Amino acid sequence: MMRNLMLVMVILFSTSIVFTSCRETTTTTKEVRVETIESKGAIERAGEKVDSKVNEEIDKTIDKIDSE
Repeated sequence: MMRNLMLVMVILFSTSIVFTSCRETTTTTKEVRVETIESKGAIERAGEKVDSKVNEEIDKTIDKIDSE
């Protein structure tokens, strides 16, 4: 009796493993794009203003030298 029960359990276990391992599994992947807006700090904004002013002055000086 006990031997038959163990035999049935082994057969059920092995068939369950066979069916679960052969089953196709599908996975879906989604592409997610995250865009972040970086806010500039006060120092960065001031630096950009200074850069633009310096570039204007450099351009004026270059034009002045070229015209001479």
